[in-house]
Amino acid sequence: MQVLVYGAGQLAQMMYLDGAALGINVMAVDVNNNTVVHPVSKLPLECTLEQAIELADALTVEFEHVPEPLLEQAQASGKLYPGIDAILVGADRVREKALLSGLAIPNCPYQVVDDLAQLDSCVDKLGERLIIKASRDGYDGYGQWRLKTASELPALKSQLAELDLKKVPLVVEQMLSFDREVSLIGARSKSGQVVVYPLAENLHHEGQLHVSVAPAIASSAALNEQARDIFTKLVNGMDYVGVLAVELFQCGDELLVNELAPRVHNSGHWSQAGSPTSQFENHLRAVLDLPLGLACNTGGEAAVSAMINIIGCDNHNMALLGVPGVHFNWYGKTVRRKRKMGHINVTASNYAELGSKLLSLSEYLSLAHFPCLSEEASRLASES
Repeated sequence: MQVLVYGAGQLAQMMYLDGAALGINVMAVDVNNNTVVHPVSKLPLECTLEQAIELADALTVEFEHVPEPLLEQAQASGKLYPGIDAILVGADRVREKALLSGLAIPNCPYQVVDDLAQLDSCVDKLGERLIIKASRDGYDGYGQWRLKTASELPALKSQLAELDLKKVPLVVEQMLSFDREVSLIGARSKSGQVVVYPLAENLHHEGQLHVSVAPAIASSAALNEQARDIFTKLVNGMDYVGVLAVELFQCGDELLVNELAPRVHNSGHWSQAGSPTSQFENHLRAVLDLPLGLACNTGGEAAVSAMINIIGCDNHNMALLGVPGVHFNWYGKTVRRKRKMGHINVTASNYAELGSKLLSLSEYLSLAHFPCLSEEASRLASES
């Protein structure tokens, strides 16, 4: 079995590593030059893109911003999972909002803006505390602006004046007071089988994910059922195949969808060590229509998990591997500010033990690059 992944970054690399154990050969496409490469070495393979499409049993993506001509070529093969419409939903917030509204799935109140003069009416309709997002190409906090009071509106308009809003409109959302950010990862196969992972709680810094904990602390059965209902509506509504990530705001007992990612996702990396079947393996199973694997542990040493992103640094002490339950993942990239260089998964039998392990782990890391770690470790360690 062969799978061709559009994108040649760490997500394709991790799909390759999990696929190898199942006898699935994963190839990657460098979408900057349409070259077929090995997902780990990044070296070119001896086949053209057209040949790789012909050889593959399934095509998929590791990120949603694949050039549309490549997606159209892939869709024409009849092997692209998820399909082009679902991928474009993840790449365009206007499409995303239209999907959520069409399926009656709760999300943040919003307005679409293609002229700066419309921002005044957004303040009238949504209030003066707003989050403004570019509808395309924004991630990890990029392409986002905040309005905290109406008096800041003239300066914000000046800042946005050079944008071509006819080409890339803005999605303007009401800035909500939410309790926490959570996410749900799940998979749906070609034959319609669905598995859903436990809710994960996510801690962000400067718009970028730093720590995920799964299952999320104090996530009730009702909250998990609500998340599963949202996921089921989405995958069935799109006839979706593969792993889908749903990022959510928890406001009291209600979940609101923040964003969708039509692919394996950073907030699901904990599943590599904290689940019987990782999100990467289940994605490959889904697009090849193999039976999906179990998504959660019911106890034991991996009952709870944390994922810590390594961002913008490489000065960690590998003695951290001596902390029980620690699993290290390195992407082999050149260091750059805010670049995800790797991640660390930690498993434990309960939250207090997990917090204790994170505190031990912090001794081997440059904490300036891990601003959420100590506070989260202390919070978890205090759980009874």
